[in-house]
Amino acid sequence: MSAAAPHILHVDDDPGDTLLMQQACRKAEVSFQLHSVGDGETAIAYLNGAGAYSDRERYPLPALVLLDLKMPRKSGFDVLAWIRSEPPLKYLPVIIFTASNQEEDIRRAYEAGANSYLVKPVGIHTLIEMVKMIDGYWLGLNQSPGGANL
Repeated sequence: MSAAAPHILHVDDDPGDTLLMQQACRKAEVSFQLHSVGDGETAIAYLNGAGAYSDRERYPLPALVLLDLKMPRKSGFDVLAWIRSEPPLKYLPVIIFTASNQEEDIRRAYEAGANSYLVKPVGIHTLIEMVKMIDGYWLGLNQSPGGANL
């Protein structure tokens, strides 16, 4: 993978889900580098380039955020609202990637500015296919305003 590969920030408080996502990305041989953080506060620090995340060489701004909703301290809804309130991140694509298929959560996510809403699959094979589709569509075909420098 080249140094110019796009980065995806994966935000999920479940270490098991994070491990599965990392395995799926390896098996899918995706074009992006995955950075995982375990809660909403850490996601905001990463996106803000604060504290440990101030080194943009090591922690570059992502091309996309995969965001779980149900997390302690700051929920995915809180993180999404923060992202949409930050002018430099306004157009950053955010995919909600959660176990919730509740209509209320789906509606709230889109109203808050989510670009897509995906329910976490049960099996690794389905997750691998989902990761390939995210890679192909969001990092391949999709056109975002502002290019790489959101």
